Amino acid sequence: MHALSLSHVSFSWPDGRRVFNDLSLSLPQGVSGIVGRNGIGKSTLLRLMAGDLSPTRGTVDIPPRLRFVPQSVTLAVSDTVADALGVAQRLRALRAIESGEGSAEHFEVLGDDWLVEDRSLALLASLGLSSLELDRPVGAVSGGEATLLAIGAALLDEPDVLLLDEPTNNLDSVARDALLAALAERDGATAVVTHDRTLLQSVDRIGELRELEDRTTELRWFGGALDEFEAARRAERAAAEQAVVTATAHVARQSRDLTAHREGAARKAKAGDKARAQRRVVGMAANTKRNAAERTDARVRAIHEERLAEAREALAEARAAIPRDRSIRIDLPGTEVPGRKEILGARGLVTRMGTRFEGAIVGAERIRVHGRNGAGKTTLVETLLGLRAPAEGEVTVHVPVGYLPQRLDVLDDSLSVVDNVRARAPQASAQEVRDQLGRFQFRGALADARAGTLSGGERFRAALATVLLARPEPQLLVLDEPTNNLDFESQSQLVQALESYKGALLVVTHDDAFVEAIAPTRVWEVDGEAVTERAL
Repeated sequence: MHALSLSHVSFSWPDGRRVFNDLSLSLPQGVSGIVGRNGIGKSTLLRLMAGDLSPTRGTVDIPPRLRFVPQSVTLAVSDTVADALGVAQRLRALRAIESGEGSAEHFEVLGDDWLVEDRSLALLASLGLSSLELDRPVGAVSGGEATLLAIGAALLDEPDVLLLDEPTNNLDSVARDALLAALAERDGATAVVTHDRTLLQSVDRIGELRELEDRTTELRWFGGALDEFEAARRAERAAAEQAVVTATAHVARQSRDLTAHREGAARKAKAGDKARAQRRVVGMAANTKRNAAERTDARVRAIHEERLAEAREALAEARAAIPRDRSIRIDLPGTEVPGRKEILGARGLVTRMGTRFEGAIVGAERIRVHGRNGAGKTTLVETLLGLRAPAEGEVTVHVPVGYLPQRLDVLDDSLSVVDNVRARAPQASAQEVRDQLGRFQFRGALADARAGTLSGGERFRAALATVLLARPEPQLLVLDEPTNNLDFESQSQLVQALESYKGALLVVTHDDAFVEAIAPTRVWEVDGEAVTERAL
């Protein structure tokens, strides 16, 4: 098999912003996970590997059999499942040949792939898509099914190198497990950009992108899956914290030595002055002795000062090696709701997809909306919020609502972060908004940055702040797949923000780790026809 390699690659965007400088790697066989904070360059690295981007310097050796599936998969609504899998022409040729109407062109199109239909159906079944017929139009498939079809098309090609960018976004647990099994069984090299903890538990190695002091990015590899990676990171942090303790003690010791030397030199100088005053030492001998003492003092003092400066520099480096605390700590008293207050009620509701629902949210409940891909979860939520008209029934919402959709399109990219929040909280003063944004890690110039210039992680925090800091305060918060595309740090920040939220919470998610962190009280299970409830 042909390997993929990057040799001394540097890359800068047209505006001059550098991303990589002298990066080299060779992608090994097996599954490699790639992690790093949002906006650090993970997708850029995959695009360099795939040849979608050209390096500023260096070379990329791309094997001929490479497939790349980006984050956002868009299927033409008029295409069939066979079109999405890239086998439509071969299927038409096969059927023409089997019907006795085959031409030389049909044989040329089909080549040796006489089992193309069987392979395609087997692949769909392995990915949990056996309900999709090859001739079915794809216009009605869900986001998760569209992602699986794109990955399925890549797997059918049996590439030497497969590159996937956040492939489990929007996938339910069954589909995700099917994808993990398919990746484990395939030959060749696979690189996956992901923060899906379940997926990262099944990889062979993890590469972490991190920012250097010159603002470029380096890639470090860790052998093993997520548990080994996190253990190595914990060990690194513990070593860095111990280095700070050691460096602090060294600074204190060098500072004491310098102080002791200065005090000793001062005593000797005072004694010398006293001897000269009493004329015990006179003439040239006195001057010679004094000059020698001053030279010795200056030399020794310089040594102590140099050692202290080196100790302080080592302390600064040790502190810099410890990741900065980017925690979110906010206070949202206005979101609190009485324990027995009805927040939302649905009577005789039928969505446009035919899902029936009768129920209510009472008090500060935390409810998970769960179901297979395409079951109608987002349709149900948007119908409850009045964003889609119901086919039957009615919904009554009794409190202010904050909604954070998958697309994070609550931001106006032309406005600053401050102005985005003020647009939803016009009664709040600019200083009040800035004070609150500081708790979301937006301070100074970053709070005045246009939303369109923010990195992925910054954009998520800005969208979350815009929803949570709205006036009136949202007493029902609705989140649709909120952890999609979020790095570990942003996921932690979301959980921290929700710890301060005192209203009702409705979350559509397939992320079991996130569900465990927010501790929902009930689950609404959506199966396409109805919603069943169960307590947790």
